[in-house]
Amino acid sequence: MLATGLNGFINASGYPKIGMMTVFLGAFLNLILDPVFIFVFHMNVAGAALATVISQIASAVWAVSFFTGTNAVYRIDFTKILPDFGLLREIIPIGLAGFVVQGTNATVQIVCNRVLRQYGGDLYVGIMTVINSVREILSLPVQSLSNGTQPVLSYNYGAKKYSRIKEGIRVSTIAGFIYTALAWAAVLLFPRQLFSIFTSSEEMIEAGTPALNMYFFGFIFMTFQFSGQSAFTALKCSKRAVFFSIFRKVIIVVPLTILLPKMGYGVNGVWMAEPVSNLIGGLAAFTTMYLTLYRKLPADGETAHI
Repeated sequence: MLATGLNGFINASGYPKIGMMTVFLGAFLNLILDPVFIFVFHMNVAGAALATVISQIASAVWAVSFFTGTNAVYRIDFTKILPDFGLLREIIPIGLAGFVVQGTNATVQIVCNRVLRQYGGDLYVGIMTVINSVREILSLPVQSLSNGTQPVLSYNYGAKKYSRIKEGIRVSTIAGFIYTALAWAAVLLFPRQLFSIFTSSEEMIEAGTPALNMYFFGFIFMTFQFSGQSAFTALKCSKRAVFFSIFRKVIIVVPLTILLPKMGYGVNGVWMAEPVSNLIGGLAAFTTMYLTLYRKLPADGETAHI
């Protein structure tokens, strides 16, 4: 929590390279310690757990040391560590959007696993686990790009540089669209290879390859979801960001995951729910952002009413 929480402040302070090192240090140390504890010391799963804990501690120490050093823009004063509740009232609604995203993702996984166990058995629950792993890898760059634009958008909103906000939204959306198009192409061209990274079971690969293609159909529309929610969060429109998180996952994905298999699609109905939600939810979030936020930004230096 220290590493993850403080890293946002490191990035927002204008030190993204140091923020990147927080993540890299933990990941690199984990990669080194995992085989040492598992194979050299024969600690098996306990060794992997210990490696993770040590890596997390290292990242936390790195992050804390930045704010106690002389180069920090803001320093931690441990004598004044009590929270400012007025400030918390502004922070919590902004962070709530990310919380809802994670919470709704967990809800969707629970529903998907129950439906897949009912219509396909444990094999398809395993396939869903692999698909989620592939999705996490492929969606992380575009998600990181969207999150990385938030400090830029927020800073320029405070500085009343609205033209730069529009430019930031355009650039991040175009870059995200190009990346997701390439990622979708990779799934279409190499589905077996992607699936086989996570399992050697030929049965899972055979059944999971078409499922992966179906699940990632229209992956490009995820760009619009991330771009819309990122702009809402950065410009203090957190209620809209929360709504579209709930709209895509809870209002669209969960009902479709339950209904489509009952309509005769079986396990394919579970895979189909995701691209449908990407299309409807992504376009709804981005269109709303464009009409209620992007187009309402005034000329530089004026007061915005969004």
